[in-house]
Amino acid sequence: MIRKQFDLMNIFEGYVRNYRRINLHQATNGSMFTKREIDYFANLGEMLGFFSFIEDSKPNQDYGRSRPMDLSWWQFDPKQDDKEHFSQLVLHLERENVWEKDIETIDKLFCKTDEEYKPVNVIGIQNVEDYEQIEKSIELACKKNKYQDSNVLIIYRYYDKEKKYDRIKAYYIQKDKIIDKKSAICDVDKTGYWRMCFDEEYEAD
Repeated sequence: MIRKQFDLMNIFEGYVRNYRRINLHQATNGSMFTKREIDYFANLGEMLGFFSFIEDSKPNQDYGRSRPMDLSWWQFDPKQDDKEHFSQLVLHLERENVWEKDIETIDKLFCKTDEEYKPVNVIGIQNVEDYEQIEKSIELACKKNKYQDSNVLIIYRYYDKEKKYDRIKAYYIQKDKIIDKKSAICDVDKTGYWRMCFDEEYEAD
């Protein structure tokens, strides 16, 4: 079975350019942010031909029990002899609002698990307090991925108190190295809905 890989930075670009379509108002609470963003990636997976599951089970050998993935994409090969199981876990995604859970998010994405549950790609979307928190979290992600060997996209979001908008930092990791990174800005437009664009494209209302 060929391990299904993507240009994860292209996935990130689509997330940025389509963010207004996720339809999040400034009055929307954190739980709805999580739901809408997970739904966006669930629909994307299905459009790419995969099976998307929300709150999908995954054995976690670190905890000795199953812990659900916020979202998974599975690939099914109709040519395979085993017709009752998927051929590979294409994506494991976690989305977290709570600042203090950044390490827990990394642990969930890179936990010890059964061989068939090792993801080809992982995406983490994490709200953090500030840029300094990102440095510690991304260092841990690189360390853990040295052994898991997934294609990794970690997206961090934090509030810039000086500029008064949210900054988005995306990191693409292979093995234990950061291969690429991009920055975007997220703020509220004149109608009160959240929009996102890359730094160089940003124009304030």
